[in-house]
Amino acid sequence: MAKKPEPKVEKIEREYIIPLREKGRPVPRYKKTPKAVKTVKEFLVRHMKIRDRDLNKIKIDRFVNEVLWFRGIKNPPHKIKVRAIKQGEIVRVELVDVPEKLKFKKIREEKRETKAKENLEKKKSMMEKAKETFQQKPAEQPTQTEEEKKTEKEKTKAGAEAGEQMKKAAAKTAKHQIGGKTKQPKRQVRKALAK
Repeated sequence: MAKKPEPKVEKIEREYIIPLREKGRPVPRYKKTPKAVKTVKEFLVRHMKIRDRDLNKIKIDRFVNEVLWFRGIKNPPHKIKVRAIKQGEIVRVELVDVPEKLKFKKIREEKRETKAKENLEKKKSMMEKAKETFQQKPAEQPTQTEEEKKTEKEKTKAGAEAGEQMKKAAAKTAKHQIGGKTKQPKRQVRKALAK
């Protein structure tokens, strides 16, 4: 049977300057920035042609959110320049002109991500090497001498004795902490007086 060709996911990328002042004017001051976030989503739903007008399909970047909230809940910016990237039905929104303060933050995060990826790759390579050496060891392992066997037995005995001593000490502390039955007060004490 012939495989059905997979539908190509088209990637549309556009830049917009979104006006926020007009939509935020009738809103009370303590709700202006949340309304600005919603306005960005509504604008992009309309202009990026999302069929069912679902605002959940618009994913706002952290830095766009930070720019909107930078001056607090009562004073969002009057307009914002963004780049919208549509892949399938989901639209990702990111800043076009990143302010200086956020540039450094963005660079720092990118460095962290690259370091994390490098560390992950190192761990994977180390695990692969360990697996290879583990698979090779049983074939190469020579027989132990009697002295080595004696020292191993002594070590296991010492470990067992130390474990028993630790158990005894833990049981002793637990015994003294429990203390048997606790006395219940005959009447409840007011919480204000207990302090």
